[in-house]
Amino acid sequence: MTEEEETHRAELLTPLGAEGSGRRRYAAAMALNRSGRLSDAALEVYRICSPRDHDDPAALLAERGLSGDVPPPAPPRFATALSRLLDEADQYLSGFSGPGIAEVRAGLSQWRGGRPLRVPTPPNPVLEQWLPRALASLGETHPALAEAIRQAAPCLTWITYDLYPPEEIGAAFRSGHAFASIVGEEEAPYGAREFDLGLFLIAPDVLYRDHRHPAPELYAPLTGPHGWRFGAGEPLAVLPAHVPVWNEPMRPHMTKVGPEPFLCLYCWTRDVNAPAEVVPAKDWPALEELRLDDGTQDMAG
Repeated sequence: MTEEEETHRAELLTPLGAEGSGRRRYAAAMALNRSGRLSDAALEVYRICSPRDHDDPAALLAERGLSGDVPPPAPPRFATALSRLLDEADQYLSGFSGPGIAEVRAGLSQWRGGRPLRVPTPPNPVLEQWLPRALASLGETHPALAEAIRQAAPCLTWITYDLYPPEEIGAAFRSGHAFASIVGEEEAPYGAREFDLGLFLIAPDVLYRDHRHPAPELYAPLTGPHGWRFGAGEPLAVLPAHVPVWNEPMRPHMTKVGPEPFLCLYCWTRDVNAPAEVVPAKDWPALEELRLDDGTQDMAG
């Protein structure tokens, strides 16, 4: 199977509701029809459904007894999956204009179209338990990005970071998070210096305690709501998904995860090897117990 045919087969499964998805599915169907991989009758179904992005061709194909005329999707190739993730990440970030966005996109642009290298892919229990739920939430509003992450996640090295002192960072965070570099210096398929972009996942209700680091950092949360503050003892602000957070160098910050898993795109734009440090705060026990879905969203630190 050629890479072009693989792409067309994947496009047939473009998530329903994504803008322009009906036309994308029909274009892929026409290409497969020209190569003899899709029948004329099945092509007509994709044509009928193409004007409305929410129309499901699979239902009409089944109704007409044509499900068997559609070639099965091929597992995405390693390079295809990662390239699509970079494209979808850049497309997502293009919808924002706040601090750090232009800098991150400028860095990201250097690797779009590049050839990724394979990295170790050991199992990670946090990923296996919580990523599907996070992607289900993201898929309700950004189906193409959710699908790109789902396909690329098995190609990445997911790490549960253990360099914070355990007594400072807390047991819940220590065992309840995972991150994966997409572009970076270590265990990243796209090698880079002084730039680290990836995905960050935290289990529901976990407190990522106050900390700081020399690297300027962008968080682009893909799920929410979650709690944030920017200084020990400061009030907790609850923000919905898709509200980017930019942390200047050494700015203390804390995240209290809500009822849904926390999933975000993150980026450090320089000083990526300088370690982070925990910033002590007296209210951690109360924040560990806090649940953002119990009417306490307005709690101050």
